[in-house]
Amino acid sequence: MAFTRAPGKHRRPGRVQRTTTRNVGVAALTTTGVLGTLAGPALAAEEPAVEQTGLNQIITLGDTVADQVDAQAVAQQQAAEVAAVKKKAQEEARKAAAEKAEQERAAAKEREEIKARAARAAERERLNAYVAPISGSYISTGYKTGGAVWSSGSHTGVDFHAASGTAVVAVGSGTVVEAGWGGAYGNNIVIKMNDGTYTQYGHLSSIGVSVGQTVTPGQQIGLSGATGNVTGAHLHFEARTTAEYGSDIDPAAYLRSHGVNV
Repeated sequence: MAFTRAPGKHRRPGRVQRTTTRNVGVAALTTTGVLGTLAGPALAAEEPAVEQTGLNQIITLGDTVADQVDAQAVAQQQAAEVAAVKKKAQEEARKAAAEKAEQERAAAKEREEIKARAARAAERERLNAYVAPISGSYISTGYKTGGAVWSSGSHTGVDFHAASGTAVVAVGSGTVVEAGWGGAYGNNIVIKMNDGTYTQYGHLSSIGVSVGQTVTPGQQIGLSGATGNVTGAHLHFEARTTAEYGSDIDPAAYLRSHGVNV
């Protein structure tokens, strides 16, 4: 008679059941972090459990995420370094531009100062210059020429050839001290020059300045004529040490001493 084993509660579980149970255990251990028991002899002897439970996939996924985080951190660090270098370069460029602008401003200021000094020097030179009382004319009667025409017995100035209405200018810088009728001089102007001497312009047909007015070299002060004691139109010019008649000096030598070729 054949003997048949009746199934009972101590029957060994099948392969599928064991695998399923093991997988559940591994998952539970993975969740709790207790992985050391997986290395025990009982589990290790039954099946190559790691390959079948997905643990390797979990570990690999964790490594990948960590690598990505590390790569992102490195990229952020590199970006920060690049940004710092760029910022430093921009700051240096701005500083260089500011320094260049300041140098240009300083150079422009210096040029303006040089130009202003040159202008002032030129103006001083112009104000200190002397010119002939009538442009392009010549002396027709010299200083100290004798004759009955002059009450003093001789010519106290020089005569410049000029038709009536010719422009008469101040020979240098000074202040008008007389402008009007001067007796034998007719319409006349007396100017106190900046060097303390005096110049006189006589026989004018018209007067264009007034007492107290300052004049500069070459400034028109009147027009030549034939007023006063004259025989014809011309300009009588005198140089004096005072504003008074009788203090005359050689007007031609006076002009030459100031650089005027007469």
